[in-house]
Amino acid sequence: MAGRYDRFPTLRVPGHEVLLGYEALVGALARRVGALRLSGADRVVVACDSYPGVHDDEVLEALARLRPEVLVDTRELFPEPDELTRRMEPFLTDDRVFGRMCFGELEDFMDAESLASARERVGGARGLVVVCGFGAALVHPGDVLVYCDVTRWEIQLRYRAGMPNYRCDNGGDEPLRKFKRGYFVEWRLADRHKASLLGRADFVVDTVDAGSPRAVAGPALAEALDVASSRPFRTVPYFDPGVWGGQWMRERFDLPDGAPNYAWSFDGVPEENALALAFDNAVVRVPAMDLTLLRPVPLLGEGVYARYGAEFPIRFDLLDTMGGQNLSLQVHPTTDYIRRAFGMAYTQDESYYVLDAEQGACVYLGLREGVDPGEMMAALERANAGGEPFDAERYVNRLPARPHDHFLIPAGTVHCSGAGTMVLEVSATPYIFTFKLWDWGRTGLDGRPRPVHLEHGGRVIRWDRDEGWVRRNLVGRAREVDEPCGAARVERTGLHELEPLETRRYTIGPGARVLLDTRGTVSVLNLVAGDEVVVGSPAGAFEPMAVHRVETFVAPAATGRFTVENVGGSDAVLVRAHVRGTEG
Repeated sequence: MAGRYDRFPTLRVPGHEVLLGYEALVGALARRVGALRLSGADRVVVACDSYPGVHDDEVLEALARLRPEVLVDTRELFPEPDELTRRMEPFLTDDRVFGRMCFGELEDFMDAESLASARERVGGARGLVVVCGFGAALVHPGDVLVYCDVTRWEIQLRYRAGMPNYRCDNGGDEPLRKFKRGYFVEWRLADRHKASLLGRADFVVDTVDAGSPRAVAGPALAEALDVASSRPFRTVPYFDPGVWGGQWMRERFDLPDGAPNYAWSFDGVPEENALALAFDNAVVRVPAMDLTLLRPVPLLGEGVYARYGAEFPIRFDLLDTMGGQNLSLQVHPTTDYIRRAFGMAYTQDESYYVLDAEQGACVYLGLREGVDPGEMMAALERANAGGEPFDAERYVNRLPARPHDHFLIPAGTVHCSGAGTMVLEVSATPYIFTFKLWDWGRTGLDGRPRPVHLEHGGRVIRWDRDEGWVRRNLVGRAREVDEPCGAARVERTGLHELEPLETRRYTIGPGARVLLDTRGTVSVLNLVAGDEVVVGSPAGAFEPMAVHRVETFVAPAATGRFTVENVGGSDAVLVRAHVRGTEG
């Protein structure tokens, strides 16, 4: 039965109009250029920069309507595809999934002579000059600066539909490899470049809907980011099928029937999700990562920013195997390994909070007593080579899973969620670093073998995390704590001391209201039980926000005190996560 889950949450920012379509955007640019020419400028440069994945051809075609004397397409300032790939090779590797994080600058990957020539050409021009595409502001900062943005989720959908990586001829490659190039190289370069531009952009353009851009003035975006970084908000979730996916989310969230199942929901992941800003006449979707890049201190808090920089370190997502199958048996890298092997600053410590479970459902967690590492790895090698299936229960603990159990999973712990569970995964953010050990002999939805990483996995498994250690440290750790917040039972449910996050569970009776405080650090919360709560400000600093069951919301550090009122007919239960040791 469908619930009240809001798949399209927005944040209201009144007082601003959105330019709808290219005609409106070009008209606004023509007026801005005209005003500069009337003021005496003999040359006006419109720099239209963009995120890799934006449809450059349609943007270029639209801006050509301005009839510039000089038009520069920045795609011509990059090396040919083979040379560009050669420059990226140290970060790409031969692996289908994993590369190394790129910490270079965009200019390092452009053709130096072509860039210098373009700068000289623009510097000597008269009249109107348009520079368009990824890196446009490196040619000229722009007398008028436009930034065309797109969310990473939309980019992934375009990869699946055949779009190649930027200045690459790999449209026919599998999406995994295109995602890898985006994740490890393109998006890292683009985020650093974008962070230097958005704060001074005259217009920012939402290009998610091909052919139908939505542009908002830079000051309006700045105000919207100020609003979002000072009050609780939701991001726009997305849902994706998987080989092990279930039917729980489809039934309760009223999801489309086209997919065979829904395995994942990413909700509250700024790296992936959109922030939907409701201006007076339309909604503009910007990557929620823009908020992290431009408002890191009010969003994250001084302590988190000092530790992680402009990175959002908490991730909530949903894993649905109700009517589905086991997840892959897996392990996450230790911090030392992820730094050495992939150039990442921190790892994917996580946990499973069970929202619902079928009779007999389980979680696999940790190793059985006395497991011999060589014997287990040899059994995995044989199974993945097509031999006898891996006997998971001979080597891995199988623990019963019931609603509101919270299983803690520090990096290095072998684990997976079993069939028949609906899980809220609470973790640190580097979400692609899962080393699959055994995938139960399956292929992916695309018919290809799913990648298995025994070489990586065997190097990070903590063999001492046996049944006794798991039961002492990772299961049934909920303890009541004294947190003065009003009429609520407060429990610390985790995470393990080796993990960076703290989680608490608040049980709020019908009609009760509690007062919470961010204490100067960002929190992520999910309503794991109950019908609806209303999140408000005791001082009236922001409009109240309704939150329904299984919806995730972010409480920025700058929020300070906020109230949560249970307006449903049963107990409301919130799970809240923050970075341990960063509270003021």
